[in-house]
Amino acid sequence: MPHSKKDTPLRSDAQRNRERILQVAMAELTRQADVPLSTIAKKAGVGQGTFYRNFPHREALVLELYRHEMQQAADAAADLLDTHAPEQALREWMNRLAGFAMTKAGLADAIRLVTSTPGGPAKPGPTPVMDAAGILLRANEKAGTIRPGVTPDDFFLAIAGLWQIDPHEDWQPRSTRLLDIVMDGLRAGAPGPGAPTT
Repeated sequence: MPHSKKDTPLRSDAQRNRERILQVAMAELTRQADVPLSTIAKKAGVGQGTFYRNFPHREALVLELYRHEMQQAADAAADLLDTHAPEQALREWMNRLAGFAMTKAGLADAIRLVTSTPGGPAKPGPTPVMDAAGILLRANEKAGTIRPGVTPDDFFLAIAGLWQIDPHEDWQPRSTRLLDIVMDGLRAGAPGPGAPTT
C-alpha cells in the first residue's frame, strides 16, 4: 500500500517526539513538581504546537507519566518471576517499589498537584500494580513461602510506610529495614514448600 509507506515516517517521528517529551518530563517533574510546560517542550526539542498536540494540558502529561510508571512497575513483576524464585522475585519487586517511591517523589508531588485541583482529574488507581502484587503473592502462596490469604490491599497497606520516608535523606537503609520487616511478616505462618495449598 503506497500511502502507508508515506505515513510511516510521520508516525514514527510523532512517536519519537512523544517519547522524548515523556522522557524529559519525567526527569524535570521528578526534580520540580511545578516545572513550566514550556521548559519541558524546550528541553525535549519540540515546538509548543507539537507539545500541546500530544499533551493539551499539564494533567494529561502527568497522568500519562503516572500510567507509564505504574505499567513499568507491573511489568517488572512478571519479568522477576521468570528469572527468580517467587520469594526472591517478591523481595526484589519490593526494592523496585521503594526505588520508585524515593526517586520519583517529585512526580508524586506533581500528581498530587494536578489531582487536588477542584474540578481536576481524579488520580487513577494503581490497577496494574495491584494486579502485579496479586501475581507475586499468589506465586509465593503456591510455593508455600508466605502465609496464605494475603491480598494486594493487605500488601500495600503493609508497605505504606515507604511513602513516609524522606527521599532527600539516606533512604535506602530505612526502606530495606522496613521491607525486611514486612517480608518477615509475610513469611510468618507460611506452610513451607511442598505443603498443600487451598
